[in-house]
Amino acid sequence: MRKGAKAAIVGSVFAVMVGGAGYGAFNIVNALDGEGGAPGASGPAPVRTGPPSAAEVKETSAAFFAAWEKGRAASAAALTDNAEKARPLLTSYGRTAHITGVKITPGAPAGRSVPFTVKATVSYGGKSKPLAYGSRLTVVRGVTTGRALVDWQPSVVHPQLRDMDDTLVTGESAAPPIEAVDRDGKVLTKEKYPSLGPMLNELRAKYGDTAGGTAGVELAIHHAAPDSADTPLLTLAEGRAGRLPTTLRASAQAAAEKAVLKHPESSVVAVRPSSGEVLAVANNRNDGWNAAFLGQVAPGSTMKIVSAATLIDNGITTATGPAPCPSEATWQSQTFGNIKTVPPNEKATLSESFARSCNTAFVKYADEVKVDSLTDEARNRFGIGLDWKTGIPSFDGSVPASGGPDTAANMIGQGEVQMNPLNMASVTATAMTGAFRQPVIVPRSLDGRELAHARGLPAGTVEQLRAMMNRTATSGTAAGVMSGLSGRIGAKTGSAEVDGRASSDSWFTGYRDDVAAAAMVQDGGHGTDAAGPIVAAVLRSGA
Repeated sequence: MRKGAKAAIVGSVFAVMVGGAGYGAFNIVNALDGEGGAPGASGPAPVRTGPPSAAEVKETSAAFFAAWEKGRAASAAALTDNAEKARPLLTSYGRTAHITGVKITPGAPAGRSVPFTVKATVSYGGKSKPLAYGSRLTVVRGVTTGRALVDWQPSVVHPQLRDMDDTLVTGESAAPPIEAVDRDGKVLTKEKYPSLGPMLNELRAKYGDTAGGTAGVELAIHHAAPDSADTPLLTLAEGRAGRLPTTLRASAQAAAEKAVLKHPESSVVAVRPSSGEVLAVANNRNDGWNAAFLGQVAPGSTMKIVSAATLIDNGITTATGPAPCPSEATWQSQTFGNIKTVPPNEKATLSESFARSCNTAFVKYADEVKVDSLTDEARNRFGIGLDWKTGIPSFDGSVPASGGPDTAANMIGQGEVQMNPLNMASVTATAMTGAFRQPVIVPRSLDGRELAHARGLPAGTVEQLRAMMNRTATSGTAAGVMSGLSGRIGAKTGSAEVDGRASSDSWFTGYRDDVAAAAMVQDGGHGTDAAGPIVAAVLRSGA
């Protein structure tokens, strides 16, 4: 999921980090160290191939642990497949992190993987504390030399290290600690609300100096990516926390945290349409990344909210006007179809095609929209692609003016359209109220920052969008998920195909009274399979 965003985000929205390359630097130096023939031999011995043996895994990991324990960073790095990247981090372990007395205890290997525990002491400025954690390494075969080497990942040194250029630092904290509170004054902690951990770090980095606290002393991960907040690991001396108000609601956050646990690689955001305030944001991801705010992926048919508004605002059709739904539609040599549960209907209205999530109905109108029509609607009416200042880093959506087949693909949330749950929750809020209110997680009154502005939607368009979304929620593709929810409700389902993956990403967005929520589950299938129940659970909580 992860791609670059305005806050210099590391990685891609739904891609995982790959291991280090660069076997060469170590392998060339050591090409004759145990790999060449004996003196006087007629030639070098054959380079070993295949997975390392159990004996090699044990020998290599033991040598690496021994060098690490003794603080021999260069020697430990030379036992990895990326010594150039391993050496600075292993060096920082003793020099800038001030970690001493390292004792590493390996566990039972599982194939080429070796779990282990680390116990050590962190000392700085007359303060000392014990440090203990677990991690694991994997032993691989060197490509050039055939030697058994540690597959270098920063997480070998500490499981919360992610980027190859991250380092460990102990000293006065980069920013004073904060005590974040919800809209009712309830304290929000990462222990109670795990999803908030990375966001609380970002809030501390931005507002710690102005929230009234004083800095402490801590061991932290200093991230190489610009504008990335440090990740505290161990506090040696407590600072005084400053109180920081947020727009979150503890009950909604609890519901969101519980809902995402049902599906791996899932994210959800809930906002208040009448104000733009973020009520909840939760992620269930192995990488701990805030994909709910930072993701950049195709939103699938949830994008049809913006596409339908484009058709209405440009006078192409209306909710009760024609939007035929053939089984296939071809645009500029690319053929588009519908899922099997959508039967063709040449007499369908836009409302019917929207509620049944008919792709071909929207593709057929690609001839009648300009290349930049969808882009203008998304930006000028829904605020997508503007410079949002939520209070923490965010990606604010992208709907480029694509030519060729992407003009049609963008209409159904594929092509080059990029969104995340924050964006789609905002789109739903704008469709419901007609006004774009830039989402915020920290009240604007705290720092007076300038928020993004868009002109919003005409009253007639809002009336039609709400009617279509209500129809979707009561008798269309979202009816099963939204069943039992009272009040004013509306929804849109979606699934987005991703190249190289068998399953589509599951998308769902909906509203109930003054709460709008959107969710995405990577490889979750159809919108009602995974993302829908997450959104319904948040809406059902009353947010």
